[in-house]
Amino acid sequence: MNGSDAELLEDEWYIVRHSGETPEIALHSALYYLTRSKDGPRITLSEEQVAWLRQAAVDRFHEIIVRDLQHANYGTPVSRGINRSIVNYRRFRTFCERQKIDRSAVQRQTAAALLNFLEIEIAEVGRGQRLPLIDCPYEELKCFAADLGIELDARFAELAEHCAGTE
Repeated sequence: MNGSDAELLEDEWYIVRHSGETPEIALHSALYYLTRSKDGPRITLSEEQVAWLRQAAVDRFHEIIVRDLQHANYGTPVSRGINRSIVNYRRFRTFCERQKIDRSAVQRQTAAALLNFLEIEIAEVGRGQRLPLIDCPYEELKCFAADLGIELDARFAELAEHCAGTE
């Protein structure tokens, strides 16, 4: 790979890594551009180079999933809510299945972020400090937790009344 091809690969890595809400699409676009596009360099990528681009997508997925589980982000332009975290995690899970990628590290980190989010939610809402931030039904929250390997035990039961769609 010559110097300009290496620069193009690095540029595409950057695009995938900072791809907004669509890292999988950015990855496939990068791979297409680099290897098959008539407007691209049509280079042959090594397994390591493809893995490097895939990891950029994994890292971006991780970032957008956890971003919406951070109380500090609520009320800022980057926050999309816990429901968006659920959607992004499901997309990530499907991506990992398709790409045959181990998702366990991101799963563990997301589980820890969710537990932290829920514990803060219980404490702050329970003290009347603010309104609830959970923007999904409790059943959806329970399914998300289960996907992450968490069982929402009795200490989280009070969250049901604070979830969106709960009357």
